[in-house]
Amino acid sequence: MRAAIWTAYGPPDVLEIRDAAKPTPRADELLVKVEAANVFPGDCELRRFDIHPFFWLPLRIMSGIRKPRRMRILGQEFAGTVEAVGSRVTHHRVGDRVFAPTALGGAYAEYVCIGERLATPIPPNTSFEAASCVAVGGLNALHFLRVGQVGPGKKVLLYGAGGSIGTMAVQLASLMGAEVTAVDRGDKLATLRKLGAHRVIDYQREDFTASGERFHAIVDLPGKSPYRRTIGMLAPGGRYVLGNASAFAMLRSLGRSRVKVALTGYRPADLRYLRDCLASNDIRAVIDRCFALDDIVQAHRYVESGQKVGNVVLIIGSAAA
Repeated sequence: MRAAIWTAYGPPDVLEIRDAAKPTPRADELLVKVEAANVFPGDCELRRFDIHPFFWLPLRIMSGIRKPRRMRILGQEFAGTVEAVGSRVTHHRVGDRVFAPTALGGAYAEYVCIGERLATPIPPNTSFEAASCVAVGGLNALHFLRVGQVGPGKKVLLYGAGGSIGTMAVQLASLMGAEVTAVDRGDKLATLRKLGAHRVIDYQREDFTASGERFHAIVDLPGKSPYRRTIGMLAPGGRYVLGNASAFAMLRSLGRSRVKVALTGYRPADLRYLRDCLASNDIRAVIDRCFALDDIVQAHRYVESGQKVGNVVLIIGSAAA
């Protein structure tokens, strides 16, 4: 099979299209022919190994000390068609259209094996491209909003709302009945309005912390909001959720009941919820651009440019359905 191979830690050019061995599913796994994969910002961070200090050493040991050896294919989520099933698989059949997260990698290839528990049927109204960028963004968004205790009538501010997680968080928070304020660059605001944000703020032109407004939950998705001033925007009992906290911010949050560092787990029940939201058109995937597998280097460069709104999709199969 063809795959984008991670040859070294460094810039996008370390990704090379090569032939790789087609994987064989274990008893509880599916072999999926990948049609589309999301080029997630976390893939770029892992490629250059810009990793949180708390996780740097275990991940480096896992992937390879001097260069990637044990994990050679990046890609955290994908959508495709089941080609084979393991002997203990009971809920999926050959030919099923599924989407799934891979945890750390494997999706930048023509085939990938995935545990049955994480493979979720794609609704008939959803394309492979759209389904390939729902799992990771949706699961993270759901978790952060729950940590922030977002619900009906609550006022929530989403900082960095225009990315893969943020565009899902705007929609899911609105679906929960919250009043959403979305903060990002000016060129992303029109999309955020269409997704359901009640108010949008261009952080390049306006200091969002100077409004005097108070929020029941503030979710900082990229981990770049001004810590002290942002805490000052919380309503009584409010929560400041750090979705990508720096080591310094994590240390500062110790002992603060209002500051939450949110690490996401992947729950099959949440994947099924996201599937149902797709099927009912309550959420949609925002796709900025699509790239062919052969253009993986350009795709990574575009993601790292910071220009994207929502997601960048890698087309690996036909992705026509």
